[in-house]
Amino acid sequence: MAEQGPEREIVHLLRKVTVEFGLRQAEFAARNGMHPTDVRALICLLDAGRSGTGATAGRLGAELGLNSAGTTSLIDRLERLGHLTRTRDARDRRRVLLSVTPQAVELGWAAFGPMIGSAEALLRGFDEVEVAAVRRFLLGFHAAVSAKPDQAGGTDRS
Repeated sequence: MAEQGPEREIVHLLRKVTVEFGLRQAEFAARNGMHPTDVRALICLLDAGRSGTGATAGRLGAELGLNSAGTTSLIDRLERLGHLTRTRDARDRRRVLLSVTPQAVELGWAAFGPMIGSAEALLRGFDEVEVAAVRRFLLGFHAAVSAKPDQAGGTDRS
């Protein structure tokens, strides 16, 4: 195994953060009668809303790696729980758009708001160059994690 430098330490810290965040998401899901995939679906829908991208069942299923039946079941469940709505696209009435309800946003903010606030406060202590470096690292790492297995580089997996 190669000697671990500060780069590997940062990757391991990021992994530690993602594992802990995943645990918090699972606890949130269990407390609110959801499956962890339901929470990931709500995050995808919130991200689509922030980017101004219309979220459809097909797009959501693709992002979550679900087949059509699994996606429909997930959407039905979140709709029954009052966490999402389906509306016809005003520009193309054949398309049905999905969006997170204000109730679900409030529920999520109550659970994750303090954590988000802590992260934002931490970042406010960084200068512009440091914030840009964090952004560049996270965007690049996201691209690496999102790459297909045959596109990913690297050899030492520890």
